[in-house]
Amino acid sequence: MTHLELHLRATRKAAPELRRHLHDHTFDVRLCATELLTNVIEHVGEGTPVTIHVIGGQAHGRTRIEVTDSDPRTLPAPLPATEAEESGRGLTLLDALTDRWGVEQGPDRKTVWCEITHHALHEEPSPRTTPPVPLMGL
Repeated sequence: MTHLELHLRATRKAAPELRRHLHDHTFDVRLCATELLTNVIEHVGEGTPVTIHVIGGQAHGRTRIEVTDSDPRTLPAPLPATEAEESGRGLTLLDALTDRWGVEQGPDRKTVWCEITHHALHEEPSPRTTPPVPLMGL
């Protein structure tokens, strides 16, 4: 099983670094990992030390992403966002792209995690995927 562990500070510059480390993973994995990191920046604070675990991958059929920070009190909660707002959609996006997500609290930390199932290429598209439009006359 593939296992990546990163220790870094939650900064805007860390997001592209995280995506580079995940270059072998799907777009959804990179997006969810970046979103969890961004939540730490926005709600716990810029520069917060985080540990990121990415376990599994497409070849294993499932990926689990975990982002741990040192603030057990600041818990993620989906927020309603209007079209004009620039933020507030992260957990809604996470909920749409993952099979499940949650929070594990410790006395001096919390871990926000999510799991993504990867479907084999020969399977039917997931309900979130739009099938290709057939070309007429070909």
